[in-house]
Amino acid sequence: MKEKIHPEYYPNAQVICGCGNIFTTGSTKKVLKVELCSKCHPFFTGERRMIDTAGRVERFEQRYKKTEAKKAESAKAKAVKADAAKATVKALEKAEVKE
Repeated sequence: MKEKIHPEYYPNAQVICGCGNIFTTGSTKKVLKVELCSKCHPFFTGERRMIDTAGRVERFEQRYKKTEAKKAESAKAKAVKADAAKATVKALEKAEVKE
């Protein structure tokens, strides 16, 4: 194996599941956060239930709201800039009229 190209390996990496289950395994990261594990996954528990997929939709909606807010903010900044430009033009026109 070549030296200094491989990530550091942690033999006692901690895995934290969304259900609260915590166990150790080997990994290149010290802490792993997962949504499902063998204690709560329907395949392993034999339980029939829907896995929460609504979280994906909610995350998308939150991201969409952020982009909409940024668009509104940039539109507002453009409007302010346009108003400032109009005010400058009016001031110049007034100055030309006085001369």
